[in-house]
Amino acid sequence: MELRNIAIIAHVDHGKTTLVDALLKQSGSFRDNQHVADRAMDSNDLERERGITILAKCTSVVWKETRINIIDTPGHADFGGEVERILSMVDGAIILVDAAEGALPQTKFVLGKALARGIRPIVVVNKIDRSDARPDEVHEEIFDLFASLGADEHQLDFPMLYASGRQGWADLELDGPKKDLAPLFDLVLRHVPQPNVDKDAPFGMVSTILESDNFLGRILTGRIDQGRAKVNMPVRVLRPDGTIVETGRLTKLLSFRGLDRVPVEEAEAGDIVAVAGLSEATIPDTIADPSINEPLPSRPVDPPTLSMTFRINDGPLGGREGKKVTSRQIRDRLFKETEGNVAIKVTESPESEAFEVAGRGELQLGVLIETMRREGFELTIGRPRVLFRENEETGEREEPFEEVLVDVDEPYSGVVVEKMSLRKGVMQDMRPSGGGKVRLTFLIPSRGLIGYHGEFLTDTRGTGLMNRLFHGYLPYVGTIEGRRNGSLISAEDGTTTQYALFSLQDRGTMFVDAGEKIYMGMILGEHSRENDLDINAVREKKLTNMRASGKDEALLLTPPRRMSLEQAIAYIEDDELVEVTPSAIRIRKLHLDPHDRKRATKSRAS
Repeated sequence: MELRNIAIIAHVDHGKTTLVDALLKQSGSFRDNQHVADRAMDSNDLERERGITILAKCTSVVWKETRINIIDTPGHADFGGEVERILSMVDGAIILVDAAEGALPQTKFVLGKALARGIRPIVVVNKIDRSDARPDEVHEEIFDLFASLGADEHQLDFPMLYASGRQGWADLELDGPKKDLAPLFDLVLRHVPQPNVDKDAPFGMVSTILESDNFLGRILTGRIDQGRAKVNMPVRVLRPDGTIVETGRLTKLLSFRGLDRVPVEEAEAGDIVAVAGLSEATIPDTIADPSINEPLPSRPVDPPTLSMTFRINDGPLGGREGKKVTSRQIRDRLFKETEGNVAIKVTESPESEAFEVAGRGELQLGVLIETMRREGFELTIGRPRVLFRENEETGEREEPFEEVLVDVDEPYSGVVVEKMSLRKGVMQDMRPSGGGKVRLTFLIPSRGLIGYHGEFLTDTRGTGLMNRLFHGYLPYVGTIEGRRNGSLISAEDGTTTQYALFSLQDRGTMFVDAGEKIYMGMILGEHSRENDLDINAVREKKLTNMRASGKDEALLLTPPRRMSLEQAIAYIEDDELVEVTPSAIRIRKLHLDPHDRKRATKSRAS
């Protein structure tokens, strides 16, 4: 059977996973009576809740006696490390572009990576059924993007389809029959080359995806670059620098059939398979026949740009809600994460019982924290910090910059430009995007965007869209103003009371409601002024002989402002921490005692 390997790449929420659903259904991968959930490839709980793809996954369909391995990739910039690795396994790519939104920053990122690998992508203008679709303009945008990224003549001559993944059709023409996805399948067979591999050479493959299974242990997925793999064959694992990691046998060989992984006895070069039986192999190691002494080439992943400190939870409520609370358990879990996620780096922190975790962005690290929280971990997280570097040639300090593309209604464009300039952002472009909206492009330091998204949504009344992409390292631009408002800090341990909170409402916005456990040093709200303020939120009403029916019930509290994990991480300052447990997210000061805080402030000032 002939073989094709393709990746589906696009900006976040442009319809990759929905299109894969339609491809699976129309290729006959499911039984007629089989119940299949929407976005079947998003098997992770977090993916389903957030509506985004986090982990790249492989599936397989058969069309006209040709097996097509399809890899669904994440669209968010923070998970770009997944996309970079996946492109080494495929010979073609379908790049999806929203018919209304057009080419956005992540489209540029994934397309640039595909073109650099020499891939000739197929362009699919998706969501053509949207009322605000503008397919002709989007076609021009895509061509300009190909040209700006240095595409060669063959790549510029890209085939294009119009499609609706949700309705399950694709056509070469806008006014075509809009019947099914057969034109897309046929185009893949015509346009994507078969894998160019040597089937007679000794077996060799580079591991690209790492998973853990309770029964099979470590499962490594990758494309067989040469030779044939057989069950129980002896193999050697080599690091990219050529050192030998381990020797072992392939106890299981799994091939992809629809959504399932099916055991097979043998697989040949060009196919994408999963292997089990190795205890030390990780990404991007070479798994090969013992006769091979040199590792296969693997592409390095872009370095992380953001770092956070993970600590044990040493607060007064620590250890009450989680099962995994020790620094050893946190350390083991973090280093396990680095094995399967090459975009994350973990190092021991100079502080005791703390670890520095570096990644691509707040969302990527937020997903890691949320996953650990659901596994029963308790920990505290420090404020995100960008990773600076020194230019070897000039010796000057450099910091990561991001390209930010903002779509806002015209009345709000002024406040967005003002806030971006305060955060050292420089506007690169401004143009109308139709429907009374303006598209703004900025170049801004990554640290200027920390904590800004919530403020951006408030300024644009929730109507603004912001997309960001790592641009590169540029000279350091100086200090950036942080949060303007101070904190309302608990001065007592205990349980909050309605009586106390009612009298404190005028001081600022509260984060807690009546009846919640609090402790000294915990941040209970945002002060209406710039300074921090210690408050007593556990004060109870003194009993007297005077009674009035319904008087206490008249103390109406304003609903508290509840923060998600990402919002809390973006909100805190350098002297604050986010306390994360399986049942709660709290914000606290680094130093809980007010005297310790004053001493720390004096030492910083001196």
